[in-house]
Amino acid sequence: MIVCGDDGLAHRLAAELRGVYGEQVTLVVPPSGRRVRQPVVGRARAASAALFDRVSAAVNRAGTGGAEPAANEQVVEAAEVTEAVLTEVGADRAAALALVYDDDETNIRAALTARRLNPSLRLVLRLYNRRLGQHIEELLDQTAAVASGAGPGAGLDASTTVLSDADTAAPALAATALVGTSKVVQTEGLVLRAVERQPPRPGEVADPGLCTLALLSTTSNDPAGADGSEGSGEHGPQLLPDEMAVASATGRGTVVLEQVAYSGPSLPAGRGGVPPFASLFSRRLRWSLAGLVGCVLALAVALMFVTGEHPLYATYVTLLDLFGINDPAYHASTGRQILQLLSGLVGLLLLPVLLAAVLEALGTFRSASTLRKPPRGLGGHVVLLGLGKIGTRVLTRLRELHIPVVCVESDPEARGMATARRLRVPVVLGDVTQEGVLEAAKIHRAHALLALTSADTTNLEASLYARSVRPDLRVVLRLYDDDFATAVYRTLRAAHPFALTRSRSVSHLAAPAFAGAMMGRQILGAIPVERRVLLFAEVDVAGHPQLEGRTVGEAFRAGAWRVLALNTARGEGESVEEDGASASGLVWDLPPGYVLGPGDRVVLAATRRGLAELLGRRGRERAGA
Repeated sequence: MIVCGDDGLAHRLAAELRGVYGEQVTLVVPPSGRRVRQPVVGRARAASAALFDRVSAAVNRAGTGGAEPAANEQVVEAAEVTEAVLTEVGADRAAALALVYDDDETNIRAALTARRLNPSLRLVLRLYNRRLGQHIEELLDQTAAVASGAGPGAGLDASTTVLSDADTAAPALAATALVGTSKVVQTEGLVLRAVERQPPRPGEVADPGLCTLALLSTTSNDPAGADGSEGSGEHGPQLLPDEMAVASATGRGTVVLEQVAYSGPSLPAGRGGVPPFASLFSRRLRWSLAGLVGCVLALAVALMFVTGEHPLYATYVTLLDLFGINDPAYHASTGRQILQLLSGLVGLLLLPVLLAAVLEALGTFRSASTLRKPPRGLGGHVVLLGLGKIGTRVLTRLRELHIPVVCVESDPEARGMATARRLRVPVVLGDVTQEGVLEAAKIHRAHALLALTSADTTNLEASLYARSVRPDLRVVLRLYDDDFATAVYRTLRAAHPFALTRSRSVSHLAAPAFAGAMMGRQILGAIPVERRVLLFAEVDVAGHPQLEGRTVGEAFRAGAWRVLALNTARGEGESVEEDGASASGLVWDLPPGYVLGPGDRVVLAATRRGLAELLGRRGRERAGA
């Protein structure tokens, strides 16, 4: 296995392949002067260390070296992934290659070179541009088929998978910031909805939904408790528990698969990008126009009663008086003269109102491509810090959920600025560490804070300041360093026991999906359970003795994997009831006695080690071949 990258995802992915799948890994990274610090997986955590000591360590960590490479890892330094570098690391005989550089063009160039060197190589690319990724995936797969002399549908082991760490982490980050919002995994019309539930009261029985995916840690309700991780032991979260474990768990929250539905293509946002009428004019101007129209109607009715004319003729004469194009009523009655004077006065008032309407309408059309400011009286919104790759994807997901958002960004040329303009989301330009910036984002009336900048200390500083303004504010931090995240999490929970604090690592959420793709598995998504990850994968039953020929009940292994659904669109096994089939061809809530045949294709929920145990052996056999 070869991993090429220039940031934390490359190191996390290499650790995932070594520690979970037991693979031999060659890691290609930039020279030492340009390399990020390698994360240390599994070292002891000094949870009792002071928070500010951790901050100092995080600020100064750029000058410290990473940990020594593991026994089954080879590290190669290279400024660029050229053909010579790929040949040196053995890409011509490797089983899989992951290109996870932060730049799309670098990954594409290296993928084209690698495919030419080894047509049977399995490629995993990290691309932010999803549309381009689809075309690249088809192109590289077609190249492999032509080079091998097989047709496009020959079912070669060589494949190309394009993933985005931003897409993988965005649903989890967005869901964590919202109370009662489900954790969602979505891919090609399939939506999995997992709900975090509080422990049932004495005498109550919790609804298990379709199935119970996890039991939360015993410290989840303890303000000073740690967020459950891989090393938490029996007190940590328990993934894929059996019925006996669920029944015996008292005082522990659960993560339940509650609903499965089909998500079709989204409807167009509007017609030609034209703003709605209500957004063209301010509320005060709309009331002014309504008042003038009422005055004109009142004058027309009064003229009809004074002169006895037809209502249409009376309205016409009133409009002529209004615009000053009617003859003066010298010899008319006194009532007619008074009405003409009043009409002229209303006409004088109409001119500035019409001018204001035109200016506001032009300004609205012009501001559709400019940044908006947070409106007055805004409350209950989410403040999003950072509009980079991750922040942009999270912003899109929040708007799909119709959640009001205010963004804070220091760079006016940031990647997500165009998205914010298109979605008409308010943006505050400024350094979040400067006084007054968070106030401009209405942080004192916000529902949650999502700190997603690339700097740990910036996210921490913004969170601490926001907590000083709103002690009960829900806070989600993007923190890279595991030790630093643990110390921050425990300290903030102890200082603010009635608020919700969560720390999330994008590379920690994305690495399992990339590792599964390198093993030749389609990872549908990942759901975070505290600081652990639960994977959803689509697997062919054939060739897996743990699944083939077994019933759904027998195939379930507590703490490792569980069969959730059957793909009837691709399976050729024995038939099942079609009543539970969704629009995507998936049958849910399978009977425990259903026998999995060799032609079936199933959707699994699995832990990382469970998926490695189920699928990793075949990947290593292919690597040896």
